[in-house]
Formats: sequence, structure tokens, C-alpha cells
Amino acid sequence: MFDRRRFLTVAGVVAGWHIVPRSVLGGAGQTPPGQRLNIAGIGVGGQGGGVVRQLAAQEQNIAALCDVDAKYAARTFQAFPQAEIFRDYRVLLDKRRDVDAVVIGTPDHLHGPVTVAALRAGKHVYVEKPMAHSIEEARVMTRLAQETKRVTQVGNAGHAGEGLRLTREWIQAGVIGNVREVHCWSDRPGRFWKQDLDRPTDAPPVPPDLDWNLWLGGAPERPYHPVYCPRAWRGWFDFGTGAMGDMAVHNLDPAFYALDLDAPVAAEAQTSQPLKPESYPAWSIIAYDFPARGKRPAVKVTWYDGGKLPPRPPELEAGRQLGDNGIYFVGEQGTILAGGWAGTPRLIPESRMKVFQMPPRTIPRSIGHHAEWIQACQDGKPEDAQAGFAYSGPYTEALLVGNLALRLQKRIEWDSSAMQATNAPEAEPLIRKSYRAGFGI
Repeated sequence: MFDRRRFLTVAGVVAGWHIVPRSVLGGAGQTPPGQRLNIAGIGVGGQGGGVVRQLAAQEQNIAALCDVDAKYAARTFQAFPQAEIFRDYRVLLDKRRDVDAVVIGTPDHLHGPVTVAALRAGKHVYVEKPMAHSIEEARVMTRLAQETKRVTQVGNAGHAGEGLRLTREWIQAGVIGNVREVHCWSDRPGRFWKQDLDRPTDAPPVPPDLDWNLWLGGAPERPYHPVYCPRAWRGWFDFGTGAMGDMAVHNLDPAFYALDLDAPVAAEAQTSQPLKPESYPAWSIIAYDFPARGKRPAVKVTWYDGGKLPPRPPELEAGRQLGDNGIYFVGEQGTILAGGWAGTPRLIPESRMKVFQMPPRTIPRSIGHHAEWIQACQDGKPEDAQAGFAYSGPYTEALLVGNLALRLQKRIEWDSSAMQATNAPEAEPLIRKSYRAGFGI
């Protein structure tokens, strides 16, 4: 555990800034203490800390916090003075048996090991996107959630939104006919984080408030360098999943949800060249082949990142831009265009929207991405968390098949039932990765 008095010195830059959850105050109209979740945050310096604050604002009790970097997590630690502070998630899970649920906001390479440990400890789990760093991790996490009957949710907030539901309702109602082609894009990485990098040759000292061994977790040993952490890890193979794990999780969600996509049968990638040995490329274009399913025909889904854009739909008005993030569906009877993060869909050209009669609502609306997870945990109903592992597990697996094609620079023929790239035995260490002792799944 951390020495909180020493931590408060580190946190001096944020002294005086904190949140007192309403659950601490009590009072009329508040959630009774017996019904509040005791929540632990693991990896709370960035997005994980934001989720913890949102859950506290919804009257949940933040009982414990864990981070390997006391300086980076200082703001969150300071915000919850009642929470017990830990450095090692394994110690937290062993000691705090009273914790009901955990929020996991670590780098990608720790999502699987921490989630598996939490599920085995009987905790509900909210894990930031992407759900997993490898295909095997996603498969194991999905199976464990089903076996333990714990409530799970992946940090893909757009999945609770109106845009996602409208897109599915329009497509299911046949507004644009059969869809055989989808294009989706993001401006990431670029200015958000660096990729196309070589490993640095210098080895600066580890900052005094960072436990580098715990930050590495199951990843192979390497010297500390600020080019990895904090916040800079996403573009490295050992730690992140690139733009696919950061933004495809959001922007491609409407395609998987609206078209009932499952596992692709193949994926191939174009990338900036030459591909560096340890870092994702500056840009990529990844094309997936999904087989026909039920009455839906086969679909080709193409992903573009790093500033690459798809062809302009012929219906798009002259001078109108696609935007930095988005998706469009090409149907036999028209095209649907939506913004990123499962944004609100529009028929194009805009003149078609002016005469469009929307089909009836057929999908229940969400009470909110975090609220539905809280409620599902309190009610013991895993199925009520819509971005839980039953949905997000297969979705994550499918996305990561694209990263196999990217990393191996070849077309991947994918057999989901065998969890195998049938034409690429060299993909095996990427599908089922190895871990340093003490940090595996």
C-alpha cells in the first residue's frame, strides 16, 4: 500500500480540489448505504479516474484506489480521502474482500490480467476500452464473466446512446436496403499519441513515484522511458492496441450492432512503411470480410486511421466534409452517414432527410452507460449492462483480428471456432501471448 502522508506531498499541486460523493453525505432522497456499491478503482490517473468520479456522483462509495504512479494519480487520490490507497492490484483484491466492483483504467496490456483476477475474486467489473490486449484474453474474460455471473461493462459509452439505436432501427427496417459495404475512420493517432517509433536507446532513471515493475505487469522487461508512460503507451505493441483499440471500439460499434456482425473470416491491412518492429504504423487501412448471417448478405467493413479517409460517398454534397471521425453504410437503396462515437445517423444527401419518415422505435433506450452498469450490479442482472462482455468480447476479438493483419503484414484467414489464423501460424504468439510470472491470465 502507499504511504498516504507521503502521497499528500506529491499531491500538493492539486491540494484543495476534491469531490465529496453525495453517498458520504447521506440525507433524504439518497441511495441507502446498504444498496450502494463499494467500488475500487484500479488505474485511476487518466480515464479510470474520470469513471470513478462519475460513479461517485451517482452515489456509489469509492472504497479503494490503486495506481502504480502516485504522481499521475494524485488528483484522483486527493478527491477521495476516505479511500484506502494501494499500489498493487493483487494486494487490493486480496485485502478488500468488501469491495463489490472494480473500475479498471490501466493501459491495454493490463486489462486482461486485472479483469481476470477481479472476476475470480467475485467482483463486478467495469473495464475501459479496449476490453483486451489479445484475442485469447477477450475469450477468457468473456467465459469467466459467464461462469461467475458477474456484471461487466466496457467503457464504450456510445453504446448506450441514441445514435446507435437509431442506426440499428433504420437498417433493420430496410431504410437503405441490404448493406454490403461499410467504411469507418478516425483521425487518431497523430497529435493524440505517437506511433511509427523505434525503441529509445537511452535509459533515464525511473521517477520516484512510479513502480515500473508493476507498470510493466505481464509485458516483457524493458528499461523505463517517458516515451511509454504516462499516456504515451498506446502506440507500442507490448502495451497498446493502437487506433483500433482507442477509436475503432467507438466508431465501428454501429456496424457490429446494427448488422449483427460476429467474427470476420478474413482481414488484410495496408500501412505506412516500413513497419517498425515494436510500434504501430503512422496510418493503416484494414479491410474485414464478414460472412452472410441469416437474411443479411456478406459485408466488407473497411477501417481507416491516421488521417486516411474512405472514398467520398457519391450522395455527399459538394463541399461537405466527412469529418475527423465517422462511419457510413452503403445500402442497395441509399447511404447512412454518422459521426464518430456512435453519433446520430443521417441519410445523405440531406434533402432525403427532409422527407424521411423515421421507422418506429423497437429498441429500449438506456438509462445511461454508467447507470445501467450500477443498476445491473445492484440487481444481479449481467444481461442489463448492454456493453458487457457477452457483446464486447466477440466484438473485441473481431477488431483484434485486424491488428493481426497489420502486424504480420499479410491477409489473415480467420477461424473463430479454433481461434486460429489458418494461413499464418506465426500469428499464434499474438493470439495467445505469454506473460511475465505473476501477471498472467
